[in-house]
Amino acid sequence: MNGKKIALGSDHAAFPMKEEIKKWLTEQGYEVVDYGTNSEESVDYIDFIYPAAKSVAMKDTDLGIVFCGTGLGASYVANKVKGIRAALCQDEFSAKLSRQHNNANVLVLGGRILAPTRAISIVDLWLNTPFDGGRHQKRIDKISDIEKKECNIR
Repeated sequence: MNGKKIALGSDHAAFPMKEEIKKWLTEQGYEVVDYGTNSEESVDYIDFIYPAAKSVAMKDTDLGIVFCGTGLGASYVANKVKGIRAALCQDEFSAKLSRQHNNANVLVLGGRILAPTRAISIVDLWLNTPFDGGRHQKRIDKISDIEKKECNIR
């Protein structure tokens, strides 16, 4: 066991990809918390992405991976949660930099965009890329400052 707990959430369109990633994560020794959905029956992605992202924000899980057909809707929802920096990644370069420079804590994947082998490659790189800190931390702090200001808008 590698000690990291990963939250997963998806809609129906990305259910097969979520299941592939869940299997791979388990084989790699990650503890997986699956917030659903549990079939390809049509659902609203919000109902599954929000709890997964919230678990990361509340530190119930270490990181999250969320999915929908394109990844767009999932990224919108996850990024509404205070403290979440969700990165929609369709390639390894974006995945690496989302962790190195932005300390992304939620990875977003499009189930209808990526082949399962490519998605696993992206997940593996994302999970194993550390945050560089330094000058990048200042930028993360600025994002947090904006988030605090926006949370006070009525």
